[in-house]
Amino acid sequence: MTIVSAGLFKDCTRCFKSSNIVGVGLGGTLTYRHTYKINRVRFSGSIPSSFYCCATLSITMEEEKQTFDADKAAVLVNELRETFSSGKTKSYEWRTSQLESISKMIDEKEKEIIEAVHKDLSKPELEAFVSEISMTKSSCKLALKVLKSWMMPEKVETSIATYPSSAEIVSEPLGVVLVLSTWNFPFLLSLDPVIGAIAAGNVVVLKPSEIAPATSTLLAKLLVEYADESAIRVVEGAVAETSALLEQKWDKIFFTGGARVGRIVMAAAAKHLTPVTLELGGKCPAVVDSNVNLQVTARRIISGKWACNNGQACIGVDYIITTKEFAPKLIDALRSVLEEFFGKDPMESKDRSRIINSFHFMRLINLLDEDKVSDKIVAGGQRNESQLQIAPTILLDVPEDSLMMQEEIFGPLLPIITVEKLEDSFNMINRKQKPLAAYLFSDDEQIKRKFVQNVFAGGIAINDTVLQITVPGLPFGGVGESGMGSYHGKYSFDAFSHKKAVLYRSFGGEAPTRYPPYTPGKQKQMKALLSGNLFNIILALLGWFKD
Repeated sequence: MTIVSAGLFKDCTRCFKSSNIVGVGLGGTLTYRHTYKINRVRFSGSIPSSFYCCATLSITMEEEKQTFDADKAAVLVNELRETFSSGKTKSYEWRTSQLESISKMIDEKEKEIIEAVHKDLSKPELEAFVSEISMTKSSCKLALKVLKSWMMPEKVETSIATYPSSAEIVSEPLGVVLVLSTWNFPFLLSLDPVIGAIAAGNVVVLKPSEIAPATSTLLAKLLVEYADESAIRVVEGAVAETSALLEQKWDKIFFTGGARVGRIVMAAAAKHLTPVTLELGGKCPAVVDSNVNLQVTARRIISGKWACNNGQACIGVDYIITTKEFAPKLIDALRSVLEEFFGKDPMESKDRSRIINSFHFMRLINLLDEDKVSDKIVAGGQRNESQLQIAPTILLDVPEDSLMMQEEIFGPLLPIITVEKLEDSFNMINRKQKPLAAYLFSDDEQIKRKFVQNVFAGGIAINDTVLQITVPGLPFGGVGESGMGSYHGKYSFDAFSHKKAVLYRSFGGEAPTRYPPYTPGKQKQMKALLSGNLFNIILALLGWFKD
């Protein structure tokens, strides 16, 4: 199987006004030295100028033999459409066989998967197992366990207007779908939507992120080995290839990335009226009350920040809001737990992922060294460019108009903003774009209710962070700038299904009232019938009903 690679990128001049940026494309790319080979095709990588949640972005390709252009993309889509038209992916047996193969792949190749993720992100083995291996396998297990019930038509009640009749909602696959994935959880966020697409009976093209090349190459290799290649394909690579893919007519596009590239994807989809799910990002706040268990709160915030891919997570804590009076206590608790988790010198800790690449390292340094921000550091701040590491860094009362408070941080920097009253935090959050997640730590039931009722976000967790995505019965998705659509569990199946409405009637129960000529008597009967009132219907049939 020939594997090619695809990406998009963004304008980075806002973050690097004085940097030498080299590259071409839809925005700008920052060139770095990295080459790799896939099936005798050499790629020269370019770090994307994205600073959003996910990077399905960028690359400059020096091709030795062949390109993946719009014509080849069209051939790929046509081949998959033929497979879908054959009907084989609709069967329960095919769907379960593919899900079982993916589950088997995870079991048999666990070590290789963890090694690939470590090469890309230096992700600690336990963290990689939990967030990449375990969560992906859980999605497979759940789908296998309940797929029959998901596929069963859903019975619905009918009205008296259609009596006698029955009705149901039939879930049918959309067809040929494209999944554009990301680099921060490169295994999980590639396969999780693919599992939903397969469970729903679709054929799939997966485009993993070239910014995590080791995982991308491994996914391409493993899916050829374990999955049905006539229905499930992998495309890796560059901006030209992504553009070629986006030129095609898909039945669904599932994109994980930032809002700016999400707009590019959505514009491409609009040309073909293709539905999209956009899993984007945003600035996820954590509001901390003064009545909390401080030790537990600090541990859970750190777990949802620095122990969650070193802050490179769309649902990670982006900033904290607390009262001026309580902030010093919270900072002390965070310092203490940081030392407990990562030692006196966190730069030496092996329990944090590294920054994905030099571009994102410099982007974060640019946020940290901004004139109005650099003197706000109260903990951390150390950096090592050669190791792509920045120490867990806490800042106090960073100005609202700073870059750090305007853009998603997506790294190990954590600003704390203070307010006079905790309720002031609600308006502060709602003044910004709606985040993918919002967190509250409080023991006050009234504050909890107000937070849930008044704060707009894709999802909310009370007295914890991140764990809401582990509940299979909860949808995961954003709202507004943080995305549209949702997935996980049954919601993944639904994301890749069309809900077809079906009404069944026999040839009995014929009612002349519905047909011309429309006499005054028929009009009375029809009004009585549509009123739904049984007494009026009886009166109309007896000729006694009056308007």
